Amino acid sequence: MPHVVSVLPAFMLACLVLAAIPGPATALFLQRSVRDGRAAGLAAVAGNEIGVFGWTLAGGAGLSALLVANRVLSVGVHILGAAVLIWLGVQAWRGARGDDGFGAALTSVLPSGRTPGSAFRASLVSIAANPKAAVFGLTILPQFLPSEGPVLMTVVVLAAVQLVIDTAWCVGVVLAADRAGNWLRRTGIRQRIERVLAAVLVGLGIGLAAEAR
Repeated sequence: MPHVVSVLPAFMLACLVLAAIPGPATALFLQRSVRDGRAAGLAAVAGNEIGVFGWTLAGGAGLSALLVANRVLSVGVHILGAAVLIWLGVQAWRGARGDDGFGAALTSVLPSGRTPGSAFRASLVSIAANPKAAVFGLTILPQFLPSEGPVLMTVVVLAAVQLVIDTAWCVGVVLAADRAGNWLRRTGIRQRIERVLAAVLVGLGIGLAAEAR
């Protein structure tokens, strides 16, 4: 699939950066891993990835036909995706100035049991209402679809690539939290990580905007 090969480097970078932005899922992984252990953290990852894959497939498949048929809409979605990336970058930069850790307040509204099963259910609840997951499937993934011809297989392949990258990152978060949770929660470390990721997101958004012509 020549198109997939051509867009894969940029797509993988977008997946990695978006996976790495601290948000509700990251907060949940850290909380459950540090509080309840590695098994609970990994169970939370499993619930999250089911939702991520579903959001990506639904968003990509639902918009693909419209994007192929309508050039104006395709350009519009490119611009929207660029705006979303830049907005996420700005929000990540602004959020880096806070001192509440990796979204700690967001975990208080989720199921609070201490078993892996509870962590799995909490993760499903979190991903269902996670705007970052919805935004990726509905506005960012379409940027990497072909402008003509069949796109369903491309959607499936890119969704699988995102699943692998996101799972690898999230498992890494759990393993790191299991061994170095206190270090990860230090304000200075968190702020540096978030600001680097924010700058990369803004750069990706500017690049996508430049291609929408």
